[in-house]
Amino acid sequence: MNWPVADVLPHAGEMILLDRIEALHSERIVCSRTLRAGGMFQDAHGNLPAWAGVELMAQAIAAWSGCRARAEQQPVQLGFLLGTRQYRCNAEVFPLGACLRIEAERDFHDEHGMAVFSCRIDAGELHAEARLNVYRPPDAEAFFQHLAGATQHD
Repeated sequence: MNWPVADVLPHAGEMILLDRIEALHSERIVCSRTLRAGGMFQDAHGNLPAWAGVELMAQAIAAWSGCRARAEQQPVQLGFLLGTRQYRCNAEVFPLGACLRIEAERDFHDEHGMAVFSCRIDAGELHAEARLNVYRPPDAEAFFQHLAGATQHD
């Protein structure tokens, strides 16, 4: 099934950086974004800094997870980007008007909610890639209660 991006992301409003889900597979998702003037993180010229590619990749992973949840008639859950060891991009910005193709493929996961995804962004001659480490707690409510309790004791 192909849901609207807003229905599968735990984001809202301007924080949704993806336009569409182009393809969905058991371990992979392809999303797209066309850079229009005035978008979140874009400079005065409409260019998106290359570092924002990590957020696009993370949102593609979140969309993949949200699609899986929807298919299983479960609520979309919040996940966490833990980081990446290396993000490479062959440009400093994604220019205004660029049509970005964002792909994420799951390489590893465990029963505790940890996962690693190989991600890439392509737009003509522009290319970015990274392996992102992510975490989705099995019980998000209990996880946040634990965090709140730990914060109160600090």
